[in-house]
Amino acid sequence: MRLFRIGLFTDVYFPSKNGVSTSVYLLWRELRKMGHEAWIIAPKWPGTASEEGVVRVSSVPYPFFEDYRLGLPNARLLPTRFEVVHSHVPFTLGLWALSLAQKWRVPHVSTFHTHYEKYAHYVPGLAFLDRHTHIIPRLARAFYNRVELVITPTHPVKELVERYRIERPVRVIPTGIDTELLARAPRPEPCPWPEGRRRLLTVSRLGKEKSLDVALEAFAQIADALDAHWVLVGEGPEREHLEAQAKRLGVRERITFTGAVPYEKIGGYYRAAELFLFASETETQGLVLWEAQAMGLPVVAVAAGGAVESVAPNQSGALVPPGDAKALAAAAAEILADPERHRRLSEGARRFAERRSAPRIAEEMVAAYEEAEAIFHSEPKKLLFSFPTLKREDERV
Repeated sequence: MRLFRIGLFTDVYFPSKNGVSTSVYLLWRELRKMGHEAWIIAPKWPGTASEEGVVRVSSVPYPFFEDYRLGLPNARLLPTRFEVVHSHVPFTLGLWALSLAQKWRVPHVSTFHTHYEKYAHYVPGLAFLDRHTHIIPRLARAFYNRVELVITPTHPVKELVERYRIERPVRVIPTGIDTELLARAPRPEPCPWPEGRRRLLTVSRLGKEKSLDVALEAFAQIADALDAHWVLVGEGPEREHLEAQAKRLGVRERITFTGAVPYEKIGGYYRAAELFLFASETETQGLVLWEAQAMGLPVVAVAAGGAVESVAPNQSGALVPPGDAKALAAAAAEILADPERHRRLSEGARRFAERRSAPRIAEEMVAAYEEAEAIFHSEPKKLLFSFPTLKREDERV
């Protein structure tokens, strides 16, 4: 097996808690276990300690998104000249990765993690601009058409890349699951679920794009009937709005908002819960869905985006139409009311999640690096596509 020097460039990394951070960390860890020289290049956060294998560049806070910082490239901090550049977000550090790959003449692999249009509301005016100019898919084309290989976590995201008319080869490689870490996590103390109540759980950033208002409405429909309590693990700008909505619906006392929980402790919440409730329509792969199922927790989610491939209906949980709180509540109630079905789904969830072990996924990624290297050497020069202007363009994406 060829061993590579790999630079993983990401604008999103711990202490920011989300699927991209987890994806980058697990890939980096497994690559190092395999003997590769892998480095993470990420923004520096106030108070973060130095970490072996992680290069922190100076950064500035992004004013419209409290969980994000803009990294400032600094070539003097790089520990080596990488043989493969792997970018994870096409922003400041992603653009730096693009520049370095072209300067060093090495292959560039980039992961298309999410549906960026669903996050346009975090940039003032961007959603309006995109409706009139299609600027988001045009910028995506300009970036991803400069790389050798595009990685997507699910087939729905691959289809999105194709709709954007990105012309580079695309490979579907999901994020791995750290089942050992999840299984080692201690049970939460004190227990956030009152004794004797049915235990529902959601792990999510509390953002508008996660449709937690739909999940909250669904919970309100079953809270009294099932004597249930819902725990929301995560933090975000919608927390105050969700707490107010819970109060209006009369279920505030039946919900615990834990705030952010360290990743190494998340597994304890999955194992202690009885059902995972998820209404987000923006997930590219629904990493938390896989984590929940790996711990034997049945899932009720909406059939949208990556969740379609992340839950096996009647095997590991249930999928319902997006935005349908009544259907979400009914599916959850049916599973909790039938102990035998709940047991079968719990066992099925563990089997379903086995395919996503972190070592197996890292092996697939190394094969992608080898493919990218072959593509790089087979092309006479890097294909270049100009970055778009803001001129209106009549096109469908």
